[in-house]
Amino acid sequence: MWRKEDSKPLGVPPAAIPPGAAIAPSSSINTNLPATGPGTPATLPVSPRAVACITQGIRIKGEITGKEDLFVDGALEGKLDLGNASVTVGPNGKVKANISAREVIVRGHVDGAIEGTERVQLWTSGRVTGEVRTERLAIEDGALLRGKVEAGKAHSKGAENRSKNAADAGEKSRSSAPASSQAAVI
Repeated sequence: MWRKEDSKPLGVPPAAIPPGAAIAPSSSINTNLPATGPGTPATLPVSPRAVACITQGIRIKGEITGKEDLFVDGALEGKLDLGNASVTVGPNGKVKANISAREVIVRGHVDGAIEGTERVQLWTSGRVTGEVRTERLAIEDGALLRGKVEAGKAHSKGAENRSKNAADAGEKSRSSAPASSQAAVI
């Protein structure tokens, strides 16, 4: 007989699964993970999409570069450059670094500049102090952001020059028009 409890993945509470993440069938999830406390089910400590993980209790100082998704739930100080990958700072993560990646998700603490080429998302537990530059920014209720924000598509210098030249040309045509037509220009 089918029961609702049978369809849920074992050991993964719903809060640990980010929205839009793919979930493996329950038969492939390792249920031999250590329990988080007496009588509590085991939880996966990492983001399901992350290939690499800096777990709680690990401290890193220096520069990290790479091309794979990274989950940071420990302490990191320095520089983090992942290019076209995703960085997730877990709820226990404490990052004092400049972060550069395609997507940055903050559930812990970040002190430094964040550059997310596509998206930066601050969860409820997220705390950011520093500059944030991204195309799309999502901030949930309860998140804290202190610093400068630049959001939206970046203007290229060529587009700025074209719009400035068009504005100058429009201004010149208005100023050289006869006085009777200048009154009609609003």
